[in-house]
Amino acid sequence: MKKLIVTGGNGFIGSNLVNFLLKKKYFVINIDKNKYSKGSYLLKNIDNKNYKFLNLDINNKKIFNIFQKYKPDAIFNLAAETHVDRSIDSPKEFIYSNILGTFNILEQIRKYEKKFKRKLKLIHISTDEVYGDLNKGERSTENSAYKPSSPYSASKASSDHLIKSYSRTYKLHVMISNCCNNYGPAQFPEKFIPTLIFNILNNKPLPIYGRGKNSREWIHVDDHCKGLFKIYKSGKIGESYNIGSGNNINNLNLTKFLLKIIKSKKIYIGKKVKIKFVKDRPGHDFRYALNSNKIQKNLKWYPNMKFSFGLEKTIDWYLNNYKFFSYFSKKKFFKRLGLSL
Repeated sequence: MKKLIVTGGNGFIGSNLVNFLLKKKYFVINIDKNKYSKGSYLLKNIDNKNYKFLNLDINNKKIFNIFQKYKPDAIFNLAAETHVDRSIDSPKEFIYSNILGTFNILEQIRKYEKKFKRKLKLIHISTDEVYGDLNKGERSTENSAYKPSSPYSASKASSDHLIKSYSRTYKLHVMISNCCNNYGPAQFPEKFIPTLIFNILNNKPLPIYGRGKNSREWIHVDDHCKGLFKIYKSGKIGESYNIGSGNNINNLNLTKFLLKIIKSKKIYIGKKVKIKFVKDRPGHDFRYALNSNKIQKNLKWYPNMKFSFGLEKTIDWYLNNYKFFSYFSKKKFFKRLGLSL
């Protein structure tokens, strides 16, 4: 049985990927420093002999010992600080985790390959935000220039460049994926869609930055996991792959659409549930959009989840798992961030 490492496996995408790989009959080692995820909600009751959780920071050089013990076939690097607003308040954490953490993984892979004369494949998961702001109609390709706008996207762009340099200089077997906004079950409540759902269910206003015209591309996390698996199985070493759905919608229209779905389920909506435009965050990019032709043409991956169906499926999960919100500290996760300038 092949062994795969998922760093950041307690996160939203990471925990969904862990479950996906276990279903594919791989032995999965989840490395996570177990910070604010508090141990993934999706993995907290896992009982599988092919799963191992290791509480470790990716900056720790003991990563090498894990490589040595398990001799994995590949690593999916999802360990990262990800919330843009949080990066505005505390950029140092993002530099430490996203740049220095990636650097340590690369160095430990180098050390491992030198000692054991065995190649170790690395799939580095990145974001569409590294490409920066786009005009209407534009879509970023894998050859588009990087133009990060926030400390978060700058830290991810830096880690991408490190990955590419180690591929060329040290001949490491690495690949990069750049994905659009993910949504789905058990996403942390600081993110946009779960925040809206929580507020609707708790008779609270629905905060939208600026005038709600900022546009994002949304993909269901299941489709993302399938794309990552395609890259692991069939991707070309040294290459980057965009993973997008083609589903762009601005924040205002997304909020209205989500409200419409919840109303159709005959859920009581309180009088305080109204759209509330709030102060925009600094450096807020207007639009992200990916051209995913490369992964579709070369690896035969295509998104399967229709956005309307995926969003309704996500809402149903939160309605059936409302206790998920109490799993986190409300004080920490429902406080507005990104304004401490």
